[in-house]
Amino acid sequence: MSAVEGLTVRHRRYIPYSHAHYAGDLVDGAYGLGLFGDVATELCIRSDGDEGLFASYSDVQFHAPIRAGDVVEATAVLVRVGTRSRTIEFRVHVVCRGRADLGESAAEVCDPPILATSAVGTVVVPAKS
Repeated sequence: MSAVEGLTVRHRRYIPYSHAHYAGDLVDGAYGLGLFGDVATELCIRSDGDEGLFASYSDVQFHAPIRAGDVVEATAVLVRVGTRSRTIEFRVHVVCRGRADLGESAAEVCDPPILATSAVGTVVVPAKS
């Protein structure tokens, strides 16, 4: 295994209504950050054979709401490889959205997907033996 810039990991997830935290079925902003932790863990396993540890986030931006009933895609892209640090760019896009206004179980594909959250993060992995 070796860390290679450009390595990309994607996870898709349906947001259940039990995760709605605010009026309008909004999910809290930290939800996207939790998804970033998940894709970062897989990226570290694939690149370094270890789950790694999150060191920091920078440039976290909330672009659009995430709502219960959405299907989201979290993406992590390895953009810089240091001796033990890895810089990762993160995005969460809403790829499908519930449309309760059209019917109790109505939904639609978002074309194009809606950018909800973006960030840059740094993880650290153990030194190579």
